[in-house]
Amino acid sequence: MNTVVKGRHMDVTPALREYAEEKIGKAAKLLNDHMVMSIEIELSAERNPAIEKKHVAEVTLFTKGHVIRAKEAAVDMYAAIDLVSEKLERQVQKLKTKLQNRHKAAAPAIAEAAPVEESEPSIVKRKVIEVKPMAPEEAALQMELLGHDFFVFASAETESINVLYRRSDGDYGLIVPR
Repeated sequence: MNTVVKGRHMDVTPALREYAEEKIGKAAKLLNDHMVMSIEIELSAERNPAIEKKHVAEVTLFTKGHVIRAKEAAVDMYAAIDLVSEKLERQVQKLKTKLQNRHKAAAPAIAEAAPVEESEPSIVKRKVIEVKPMAPEEAALQMELLGHDFFVFASAETESINVLYRRSDGDYGLIVPR
C-alpha cells in the first residue's frame, strides 16, 4: 500500500510522518490488504490567528471501487491525527459492513440472519427541478438566495448539467460532467 504524507504551510517531521502513517495504517488495515490501493495524508496548519483549531489532518483512502475521505482539526497536530484516524476507522467499518451485507444478500440465506443495527439510507423525498441555462456566477447567486449548500443548473456555455456547491472553506466548487 502506497502512503503519501505531505504538509501544507508546515514541515512534516519524521516523527510526525511516522505517527500519521502508523495511526492511519491501523484504520486501513480494517479492510483487506488487496482492497487498499493508496493513502494520501495531508497535514496543514492554518495561519489565521482567529482559528482556535489550527492543525488540520485530512486523509484520502483510495480502495478498489471506493474513496474514503476524512478531515479533522484540533489544537495540536497529534490530536488532529488521532481524531481523523478515529473518523476514518468508523467510515472504513461502515464500508466493510455494507460490503459484507451486500455479499450476504447476494448469497442465498441458509439460516435466519441477525438483525442489522444500522439500516441502509433510503430515498425519502424526490424533487423535480426546472433546470435553466445560466453562468456559474448566476448559479452562485441563486444558491445564496435560496440558502442552499448546492445548486443544480444547466451550463449556458455547454448546456450540460452542472452542480455548484459550497466548500467547507467558504469557497465554491463546480462539478462538470465529461
